[in-house]
Amino acid sequence: MNRLLAILMALGAVIRCQDIGLPIKGIKTTDLQGSFNDLHSGHRHEAIDILKPKGTPVRAVVSGTIRKLPKRNKTGGITIYQVDDSERYCYYYAHLDRYARGLREGKHVKQGDVIGHVGFTGNATKKAPHLHFAILEMGPEKQWWKGKPIDPFAPLSAAVRTP
Repeated sequence: MNRLLAILMALGAVIRCQDIGLPIKGIKTTDLQGSFNDLHSGHRHEAIDILKPKGTPVRAVVSGTIRKLPKRNKTGGITIYQVDDSERYCYYYAHLDRYARGLREGKHVKQGDVIGHVGFTGNATKKAPHLHFAILEMGPEKQWWKGKPIDPFAPLSAAVRTP
């Protein structure tokens, strides 16, 4: 068992690294900056921000269902809530410029499918378009909007190194 997976399991975040894809094709570990515990507007960030040019395609990190495409909200702007096929994890993509053509609630997507495009909607600055990406472990109630936040840094770092 590799060291990273052992750490994830010890933290209770049993996300199988080989199952997590990259939300942006071709990112490197240097594109990932751990900011999970940073304070943003008085609350923990509980996500990772990946800076990329506006319009860069955003991909589904796992196969699953698009659970919610909320109307623009003040903080996240254009967002996507995607639930994996096991309905154990919810993946949150925010500050998007737009959704991929044909994306709708209830649509099943495969890992690697383009689901949106990087932007700076919501409270993101226009000077730094980025993908705000979060992982939530859902409880038995399957409430995608309120789960246990999991730091995405380690699973994404492992995915970068996985061919």
